[in-house]
Amino acid sequence: MHLYNMRTYQYLTAIFVALHLFACQNKSSETQSTEKVNTDSVSAFRSMLEQYNEDRLRLFPIDATYAGDNRYNDQLPNYSSLAFQKEIKGFYQKYLGELDGYDPATMDDNDKVSYDVLKWECETGLADMTFPSYEMPVNQFSSMHLVIGQLAAGESAQPFKTAKDYENWLSRLDAYVVWCDTTIQRMKEGMASGRVLPRILAEKTVPQMAALDHGPVEDHLFYMPVKLFPEGMGEEDKARLKEAYTKMIGEKIIPAYKRFHDFIKNSYVPACRESSGIDGVPGGRAYYDTQIKKYTTTDMTADEVFQLGMGEVDRLKAEMEKVKESVGFDGDLKAFFDHVRNKKELMPFTQPQQVIDHFNEIHSRMKVNLMKLFNNTPKAGFEVRRTEAFREASASAEYTSGSKDGSRPGIFYVPIPDVHKYNIFADEDLFLHEAIPGHHYQVSLAQENKSLPTFRQTLWYSSYVEGWALYCESLGKELGLYTDPYQYFGMLSAEMHRAIRLVVDVGMHVKGWSREQAIQFSMENEAEPEASIVAEIERYMSWPGQALSYKIGQLKIRELRAMAEERLGASFDVRAFHDHVLESGSVPLAVLEKRIKSWVEEELRVKN
Repeated sequence: MHLYNMRTYQYLTAIFVALHLFACQNKSSETQSTEKVNTDSVSAFRSMLEQYNEDRLRLFPIDATYAGDNRYNDQLPNYSSLAFQKEIKGFYQKYLGELDGYDPATMDDNDKVSYDVLKWECETGLADMTFPSYEMPVNQFSSMHLVIGQLAAGESAQPFKTAKDYENWLSRLDAYVVWCDTTIQRMKEGMASGRVLPRILAEKTVPQMAALDHGPVEDHLFYMPVKLFPEGMGEEDKARLKEAYTKMIGEKIIPAYKRFHDFIKNSYVPACRESSGIDGVPGGRAYYDTQIKKYTTTDMTADEVFQLGMGEVDRLKAEMEKVKESVGFDGDLKAFFDHVRNKKELMPFTQPQQVIDHFNEIHSRMKVNLMKLFNNTPKAGFEVRRTEAFREASASAEYTSGSKDGSRPGIFYVPIPDVHKYNIFADEDLFLHEAIPGHHYQVSLAQENKSLPTFRQTLWYSSYVEGWALYCESLGKELGLYTDPYQYFGMLSAEMHRAIRLVVDVGMHVKGWSREQAIQFSMENEAEPEASIVAEIERYMSWPGQALSYKIGQLKIRELRAMAEERLGASFDVRAFHDHVLESGSVPLAVLEKRIKSWVEEELRVKN
């Protein structure tokens, strides 16, 4: 090559190399800048989630207490006040606006779920507020006076371990008295607008109030913490707190309950309605549609829910017929229900403690098989307890979550209003649902999952939570239970109970069914005792839509398991399936379905 050309070539090459290096450096700088923006965006999004949780706990301090967060144990907002309603609306609107600043397409899978869940939370919360439910704030099944009564017993979520704990409760009770008086005012407004309870439900709250509207103070439920002073508390603190509790109960709590009792008995009950469903109040029908979406996390219509329920009732009846024939019962299914309700061998107990011992025995029997179905088990403790006497008559069996730090166990509460009539035919099924592996596994594993943002560790989407628990009832044979045909019939009866809910809930709240019609439909299709059926129907009357969540959620989880089993074949691992259902925490059903389908696709990709 000519020297001139060689130098020109070298010169041009040097320029090219320099330009290439500059471009690479610039591209690297742009990449680093983009990565920094993405990192900053992820960090900001996750910080926003944590702030949402902090604001939520401040607004709902009872939730914080149940989660074991003791920062707000002295607080109780005036939930019935219009100012609080305005604050809640602003809270949801604020975080919906915050979400507009983030693009879920740029997020990892966990953050995408958090985005979807928070959006659902805010939109559902705002939809709820289109109906003034604060005008109907009290019922016989789930309202503040029952929550406070449970906490007041001294052995629930509210801690009573230090003098400060005792002082926190006194402060919370001061706020509770304010809530009581404001709630009476809201109920008067409900009387004026026509938004009142069915009369039968209002009547059930009268004895609840009457049980706490008189002394002697030393025998009052709210005095129990004084009888449970912890070891090591100083005598001076004990004397001071005893005096403060005596004064609080005698001068504030008893008078507040007296006002409440007199108002409900003398003014509210006479103004209440004879209709059973929420469509009997202004705006009630539209409100029910929002509750279907809230509690099923689907877009199902009331008619679709009703028809699904009727189909499930027919399917389960056919299964029940097989059990009836297997035990040699001569008679129709309705007669078999009466046989099960009244069979003396199924009512063997004379002491309430025997019921508790029976559930603990069920737990012991199934423990060995849990590892076959679950990779992960909760660290949280677990106990079976009898439901407190003041609410036992109207209560269903239920699970109360333990604290996040493990200091308070998860508790399975069992009502035993009359031990001589306590029927055990569905106890194995009941334990699987309310206790293990139902709510206890589900709730505790979510609380213990550090990969979840804090607000997702304690969420409670009814279709997911109750759907999982009802799904767990079907695991009995895999766990070594249901060897007794009556216990298997108990499982079918419990599933029938949830199918019936789809029918009677829509029936009462949309189709004009009366309480009595709903009770009759239940009596004809399940073996629950009449007293239990009555309590259940009245529960649905007080809580429109919630009863739909169980069966809708269960059917979706069953559908997802069947899909995974079919597509994965011999490589399907039920433990991995359960891991993927549980490790996301409580989520809307559409989010769960997307998650399980993604897992199946990944398993197939790896397999192939």
